[in-house]
Amino acid sequence: MKVALIAINGTVLDWEAEPIQLYLTPDGGAEQSPEEWWQAFLSASKRLLSRDLASACAVRAICCSTQGEGTIPVDRDGKALMNCILWMDMRGAPNLRRQFKGWINVSGAGLQHVLRWINLTGGMPSMTGKDPAAHMLLIRDHFPEIYARTYKFLNVLDYLNLRLTGRFVATVDSILTSWVTDNRAPDNIHYAPQLVRACGVEADKLPEIVPCTAVLGALKADVAAELNLPLDTQVVAGAIDNTAAAIGAGAIEDYQPHLYLGTSSWITAHVPYKKTDIFASMASLPCAVPGRYLLTALQATAGGNLTYLRDNIIYHKDELLQEANVPDIFKVLDIITARVPPGANGVLYTPWIWGERAPVEDRSLRAGLYNISLHNTREDVIRAFLEGIALNTRWLLAPVEKFLGRKVQSIHIVGGGAQSDIWCQIFADVLNVEIKQVAEPVYANARGAAWIGAVGLGRISFNDIPRLVKFNHIYEPQPQNVRIYDDRFQIFTRIYRQMKDIYHQLNP
Repeated sequence: MKVALIAINGTVLDWEAEPIQLYLTPDGGAEQSPEEWWQAFLSASKRLLSRDLASACAVRAICCSTQGEGTIPVDRDGKALMNCILWMDMRGAPNLRRQFKGWINVSGAGLQHVLRWINLTGGMPSMTGKDPAAHMLLIRDHFPEIYARTYKFLNVLDYLNLRLTGRFVATVDSILTSWVTDNRAPDNIHYAPQLVRACGVEADKLPEIVPCTAVLGALKADVAAELNLPLDTQVVAGAIDNTAAAIGAGAIEDYQPHLYLGTSSWITAHVPYKKTDIFASMASLPCAVPGRYLLTALQATAGGNLTYLRDNIIYHKDELLQEANVPDIFKVLDIITARVPPGANGVLYTPWIWGERAPVEDRSLRAGLYNISLHNTREDVIRAFLEGIALNTRWLLAPVEKFLGRKVQSIHIVGGGAQSDIWCQIFADVLNVEIKQVAEPVYANARGAAWIGAVGLGRISFNDIPRLVKFNHIYEPQPQNVRIYDDRFQIFTRIYRQMKDIYHQLNP
């Protein structure tokens, strides 16, 4: 749980965080406690506000950005009836396939359902079972007592808004992966009766849909009193993470992409049309900006590869571990990477450490290090990790450009990985585009939520945001490095073509 005080101009005045427990169930589930979220929100907010009483008195709104694709059944009093089923929980996959079986099988779903979903929504449920579409069916079939008591099914953002205001609502982006909405008109997102009937969940268990900028009302009096906030503090509906990050990155104008580098990564860009590219697993979907859709192209694991490198290779807790108490290991990795020439002395890394989502959706793919010899060192491997993630993003960029109908000239970069200067330069060289490093890139989601809140209050418009966003540095491609990475990219994609059948055999 992360909370911040943010001025309308985007300045992050202060910041607090509190860890949340992940619960893995014996049957393969992944859950978190909504009550633990709420208590963490209260305690982190109290610490934050107590350090700056003057700013606390000036608070005008609360606006949230959260993880998406979580499902919480709540009763009429707003009480969570069980833990939240998270986006990584795949227990509902069999339930989803049974619900939507058809006479022709396309990715596990009937062809008639696929065409209907794509026409109305722009996408379709993931047959992995990671969406609320599958979570709700899991609850219906395996937890019938809870299903019977459920008043509404809420996503993560919706639950926090319920606790803040008492209202049972979903935003246009939080409801998306329930796959029951007609998204053909961006300013009129509403439930599609035929999809609701098909989803297998009673229509009255779905919440009211509101825009991301909707003012839901004043903060509940008891919450305002506990946090010592003004009683007229407003709550704005907010957005899920990739929607908010696009705003916080300042990528508001049509066709201007941003790249988020976190545990996973994505490229998004606002566009004036609804469109789906089935073959590259990307679509433009409802977002916070009126009259617009957000192209979203997701990749499974980016910075997660570096976490793996840190925890399982460099500082794996075995007999070889001597000293892991380095204050910021990722800064050390930057220093090491800068000593290695582009191309990592021939070492190449493919970052598919837990499958891939786009431009190919393939759960069987796995990571690999290639071309290691006795001449190579750990330094080469570290640089190869950073380059491999960038090469994977280049793989995604071609279908993104095709989707946008134009060549990308510059990309705003945000997220924890965007704090690395050497990585930003690697991305500029690998992608052969200008990389604009947003100032304080790790705060992009929070800043995006703040700006959505400010738009909701009428204090700014979305058109004001490009002049409010600040950049640390602009990285230009270096021609000599571009030539090296052009060659590496051809090898990178060739590895996929030649290795995919082997991965399918190894990871059925």
